[in-house]
Amino acid sequence: MNKDLVKLAETIKEIRIAMFTTIESDGRMFSRPMATLRIEPKSFDGKLWFFTDKNSDIVQSIVLDQNVNLAYAEPAKQEYISVCGIASQVEDRVKMKELWSAPMKAWFPEGIDDPNIALVCVEVTCAELWDAPPSKVVELVGMVKAAATGERYHGEKHQHHIDVRGAH
Repeated sequence: MNKDLVKLAETIKEIRIAMFTTIESDGRMFSRPMATLRIEPKSFDGKLWFFTDKNSDIVQSIVLDQNVNLAYAEPAKQEYISVCGIASQVEDRVKMKELWSAPMKAWFPEGIDDPNIALVCVEVTCAELWDAPPSKVVELVGMVKAAATGERYHGEKHQHHIDVRGAH
C-alpha cells in the first residue's frame, strides 16, 4: 500500500468532518459540513463515503458537476487537507449496511430502510496535505529568526501532494 495514501486516510480518519464543496448550476461554489464514514487506513482504496438524502442539494449539485473538493482541518494539530475528487450518488444497500452506525439514526430514523437514504462516494483524484512539526518551540524560533534577519517566515510546514490515480 502506498504510504501517502495511508497517511491521507489516517489524517482524514482523525478529523472526520469535511467541508464538502460542490459547483452549483450558476457556477458558484457551495460548501457544507459532512461526516466522512468509516475509513480504514491500511486498506484505503481512494474512495470516501458520506450518507445523504437522495433529494439533498449535494445530490442535485453532483448530478450537474461531479467535480468536488473536500477540506479537512485540525488546527490544534496543524493538519490541513484539501482533496479533489469525482462524486457520485450510490444506492447500494450492502455498502450502506457496512458503513451504518447508530448516530446516523438522528438523520435517518428508519435506518438504511429509509426510502430517501443514499450514499455519496468521492473517488479521490489528488490531495494536498499540510502538517507542522509538533514542537511550537521550533516554530517560534523560526519566527524570531525571520523577524531578526528581516527575511520572510516560511514556517516549518510540510506539504505533500498525492496523485491518487494509479497509487493503489
